[in-house]
Parts: sequence; structure tokens; C-alpha cells
Amino acid sequence: ETSHQALQNMPRVLREVEVLKQEATFLKEQMILVKEDIKKFEEDTAQSMQVLVEIDRVKSRMQLAAESLQEADKWSTLSADIEETLKTQDVSVISAKLTSMQSSLAMLVDTPDYSEKCVHLEALKNRLEAMASPQIVAAFNSQSVDQAKTFVKVFTEIDRMPQLLAYYYKCYKVQLVAAWQDLCQSDLSLHRQLTELYDTLLGTWHSQLQWATQVFKNPHEIVTVLLIQTLGALVPSIPVCLSTAMERTGQETKLNKLLELYDATIHFAKGLEVAMLPNLKEQNLVKVMELVEAVYGPYKPYQLEYGDLEEENLLIQISAVPLEHWEVIDCVQELNHSVNKLFILASGAIDNCIKLTDGLGACGLLKALKALFTKYTSDFTNTLQSIRKKCKLDDVLSDSFFQEDWTAFQNSVRIITTCGELLRQCGDFEQQLANRILSTAGKYLSDSYSPCSFSGFQDTSSAEKKSSVKNPWQEYNYLLKENPSEYASLMETLYTLKEKGTSNHNLLSSSRSALSRLNQLAHHLAFDSVFLRIKQQLLLVSKMEAWNSGGIGETLTDDLPNFSLTPLEYISNIGQYIMSLPLHLEPFVTQEDSALELALHAGKLPYPPEQGDELPELDNMADYWLGSIARATMQTYCEVILQIPELTVHSTKQLATDIDYLINVMDALGLQPSRTLQNIVTLLKAKPEDYRQAAKSVPRRMASSIAAMRGLEC
Repeated sequence: ETSHQALQNMPRVLREVEVLKQEATFLKEQMILVKEDIKKFEEDTAQSMQVLVEIDRVKSRMQLAAESLQEADKWSTLSADIEETLKTQDVSVISAKLTSMQSSLAMLVDTPDYSEKCVHLEALKNRLEAMASPQIVAAFNSQSVDQAKTFVKVFTEIDRMPQLLAYYYKCYKVQLVAAWQDLCQSDLSLHRQLTELYDTLLGTWHSQLQWATQVFKNPHEIVTVLLIQTLGALVPSIPVCLSTAMERTGQETKLNKLLELYDATIHFAKGLEVAMLPNLKEQNLVKVMELVEAVYGPYKPYQLEYGDLEEENLLIQISAVPLEHWEVIDCVQELNHSVNKLFILASGAIDNCIKLTDGLGACGLLKALKALFTKYTSDFTNTLQSIRKKCKLDDVLSDSFFQEDWTAFQNSVRIITTCGELLRQCGDFEQQLANRILSTAGKYLSDSYSPCSFSGFQDTSSAEKKSSVKNPWQEYNYLLKENPSEYASLMETLYTLKEKGTSNHNLLSSSRSALSRLNQLAHHLAFDSVFLRIKQQLLLVSKMEAWNSGGIGETLTDDLPNFSLTPLEYISNIGQYIMSLPLHLEPFVTQEDSALELALHAGKLPYPPEQGDELPELDNMADYWLGSIARATMQTYCEVILQIPELTVHSTKQLATDIDYLINVMDALGLQPSRTLQNIVTLLKAKPEDYRQAAKSVPRRMASSIAAMRGLEC
């Protein structure tokens, strides 16, 4: 049914579509006609519109000319009336007239006498300013807000605001400078004078800011400029006062005096920073930086010389630490006490550097510390040499009288312990130094700093500064402009500390090496103090008459067995002395002293083991020392034996007996006899007919020497 109905409606739908098509065609034709009409209208009226635009331009110029004529007439009228107005002494009325004249003058820029009119207007403003100056000064002195506001309005209108501010600055600057001069003429110390001045300036900042906020549009900047100008106008200036104070101060207290004065300045700067910080975004940061420069500037020459000042101070202080005394025991005690004194001075130097330079003087600090340790190690070395002389360790004379004396060795062990304490505290101090330098001066190191491109660091830093509001009080950097090369060196040091870590550094490498050399000298002192008695006995060997004089009934005893001979006194003394060594070396094993242990492991003894020998003693410091002394004994013994000019048959057997005794002592102590000593005893025991065969296994030179002593052919 639906299909049938749709089929019936189809003719009607087709007719309606045809009608719609005809209407669309008609609409199109009408739109074309309208478009042509618009185009024709535009062509007909274009010229008329151009004429209208030209007429409007002429009208505007005529209006401008009319206004200029009116302003010229107004200028003439005002110029004629201004003299009468000036007589009224009414600043507000005069200001209004001058403002009107200023407005009129702005319209007369193209007139021929414009420059003359400008000069005339400025002269009138000068007269107004001169007329108002007493009232201005009175208003500022009396802190009258209403009067000050009036003058601000007047001087703003006549474009003379800088002149009004000059009056403001002068009024308060004069008062503050006068207060400073009164302080300088008082009996107060310079530190107290500066403290009083800074308290006055800080009070002025708070009071004037509160008053200026009611009067001026930019009170923070104005009060900042007031302080800048005041600090620059002080007579005598702060730099002059500092210079005079430094000249009058002794060398030993110069740095402390400077730090005392700088402390007053730091306190003032911190007070200003706290006062400015809440409104830092509203501040003119350029002016704030100028104020920072004005506050810290007087100390810049001393900050740049910090390294020299600190070095001089440290050398004076360390020179006052006595190390040399008449008695050895007193020297040893002073060496021990000097360790803490040394590192107290060094730690104090770090404090001084941070306080005076905020870490920027780190390069100078390192130089001063190097000088301190150089001086100390030199004095320590001289004291060790003095102890050697007092103990007569360098005057080894052959002496048949043998007496054990372990006092020198015990004192030497105490000195070794002192050296261990030096090494330990030096390591701790170097770590502390690195940490404090990085934590203080690290803020100056950009995250993108590269040691290869210093300029790149600068550019990055500038970009960072633009990205956020910086605090000028924290950004003050005297070193960057004044000494770029030292600043670059500081950045490299900081970069190295940051990249490698504060525990992996070489800030005091030369000083550590010097202290290690001290430890080495102390080891030699201890070794020589032990070996001295042995050496004295060994030096007797080559000069003994027993070697070339026959024994009682020698011809009868040539064939007697060797066990009938006993060791001579010199070797018995040496053997007993060496046997007692473990008892005196026992502190190396039993004493729990970290400083002594550190020094013993860091030090080296003479006469190291021969290549190929087992080295069990390295695990035990007492065995290590015992082994070194034993090797020294055997080597020296061999040397003096080879200096014996002649041996009889009996003395040959006696010498072999002496050597066997020493070898037995070594065996008893678990020590290996040296190959040289074994070779000598082998050659001494060889029968004349077997000598050549025995000599084949020993060095030729030794075999020839022993053969010559025995009177044998080799």
C-alpha cells in the first residue's frame, strides 16, 4: 500500500523539483546583476572617496595649526603672567603654571625659537626649585609626610624628580656623615666605630623605608640609593680607616684584626639582607648590587691578598710552637704536642677563608697551608737531626766497652707514633678541607661548567641569572672580575672535587708526601738507635790483633776440633743484644695504637730482604724490624770481615766459630743467615787443599779476598 501511494505521488514530486530548479536559476541571474551594480558603484565613487580623504587630512592639519596657535598664544600669556605668579611664593600655583607652559612647549617643537623657550622654562624651574629648597629641606628634616607629598607632586609635574631626590639624599646623608665623623673622633676602637655606624645605617633603612613608602612611588630603591651614597660620602672613608688600622697592627695579629672588623660588616650585611629579602622582587636589583659592592668593597684588596695574609699568619703562629729542647725527652714530648697545634692552626685557616672570602680564597688557602706544612716539616726534620746529634747516632766510633741503652729507641718509637698521628690527622683534615671548600664555594660552580670552556660557564651562568630572581647578597663575587685566572683555577678545583668526590683528591698531596718523609726519617732514627751498639762492636773486627797473632801453643792446637773454641766477646755481645731485641720490639705487637700501626705500615726500613727470600715478617711488624736489624748486622759483619788484612790458621777457625755463633742466633730467632755470610764461613772452614773446590760455588772476588787473608792460592 505504501509503495502504491509513493508511486501516485511521483508526478507531483517531479513537478515541484522542476519549479525549484527554475527558481534557483532565477536567483543566480539576480545575484550576477547585483554584483555588476556594486562594481559599477565602486568605480563611480572611488574618486569621490579619495577627495574626502584628502579633505580630512587638510582638516586635521588645520586643527593642529589652530591648536599650535592657541598654545603659542597660551605660552605667551603664561610667560607674561609667570613673573606675577612667582611673586606669590605659592609653590603649587607656580608649579601648575609651569606645567601648563611645559604642555604648551610640547606643541611648539617645530617653532624656530623652541630651544630658547626650553632654556627659559628651565630657568623658571630653577627659580621655583631655589624658592622651594628651604621648604623642601624643612619638610625632609621634620619628616612631614604631607609636605613631602606636595613636593613630590610638584617636582613630578615639572619633571624635576631627580633634583628632589638629591635634596632628600643630601639631608640624610649629611646627618649620617656627621654621625660617622663624631664616631671617628671618639676613643672607641675601629671595630666599635663600625658597629655603631652599621647599627645607625640599619636603623635608617627601617625608619626611612617606612616614611618613604608614604611619600615616594619606589621607596625601596630610594632608600637603597641613600645608603649607597652615604657609604660613598663617609670622611674618612672606610677603606682609609681599614688601611690605617692594618698599618698600626702587628704582623702576628693583622689577619685577626681584619676578621674582627669584617665580622661587623658581615653582621650589617646580614641585617640588610634579611630586611630586603621579603620584597626582593620589588627591588631594583642593580641598585641592590651596588649597595652590596659598597658594603663589601672596602675589604676587596684584603680578600684578594687573603692567601698571603693567611700564609704570613700561619708561619708566625707555627714559629711560636717550640720543637727543639736541650733534653731529648722534652723534644719528643714537644713533637707529640705539636701535632694538635698544627691541625688547630690549619682548621682555623679554613674558618678564616670561609669567613673572609666565602670560599673564593680557596686557592690562596691551599697555598698558605702548603707553606704551613713545609715550615712544620722543616722544623720537625731539624729537630730529628738534633736528636740524632744528642744521641750521637752519626758518630759511630768503635768501642770495646759494650753497654745496652734502649732509651733512644724508646724515644724513637714515640716519634714514630707522632708521625702516625700526623698522617692520620692529615688524612682527616684533607677530607674536611675538601668538604668545606665544596660546600661553601660550590655555589659558584655552574651545573653545566666544563673545565675546557670557561666562557661557556659564564654564558650559562648569565642565562641562569635571567631565568630567576637572584639574591645579590648571595651573588657577590669579587674574584670573578678582579682575578679571572684565579677564579678559573678555583672552578677547576671545585669541578674536580665534585666529579671525583671529596674523598678522592690531592689538595695536600705535597704536604702528605712531606709528612711521609718525616715518618721515614723517624724510622731511620729508630733503626740507627738500635743498630748503633751492634755497629760499634762490628767496627772492632777488622782492627783486632787476634787475627794476625798466633794463639797460645798454636802449632800444637792446629789439629784440635773447632768445638774447643768459644766465640769472642764482640760477637757474644752482639748475639745477646740481638736475642734481647724481641723483648724491646714487643710494643709493636702488643700495643694497640692506631697511630703507631699506621706509621709502621707506611714506613720502610733499610736492608730489605734479598730477592727470593721468604718474607713471613711482613705480617708482623716486630718480625719485620728484627729481620731488618739482623740483615744489617750480617751485611755489616761481612763487610768488616773482608777488611781483615790477614788470618792465621787459628784465627781462621776462631772467625768461623764467631760466624757460626751468629748463624745459630739467627736460627734461634727464626731468621735466615745471609748467603754472603754462609759463603764466607764455608771458605773459612775449607781445608787448604779443598779451597779451590769450595771457591767454585762463591763469587770470585770474595773467594780471592778470603784466600789472600788465609795466605792461600786461589
